[in-house]
Amino acid sequence: MFETIKKVLVSSLNLEADHIQPDSRLNEDLDIDSLAAVELAMELENEFGIQIEDEELVKLKTVQDIVDLMNQKQ
Repeated sequence: MFETIKKVLVSSLNLEADHIQPDSRLNEDLDIDSLAAVELAMELENEFGIQIEDEELVKLKTVQDIVDLMNQKQ
């Protein structure tokens, strides 16, 4: 799951793959602002065929949080 999410981060937000770790903080480490987070949510929804609610999106602080959420929703 982590590798798939990493690919989405790289392709949708043009991030460097080697900077993405499970404990990477979305805002502080990867510079993902609120607009980029919405774009990321749309990409994840398309990739996994799920719906991410706004309340869930604001709770995502690390890459591992995304992994956990995707595992919950599948």
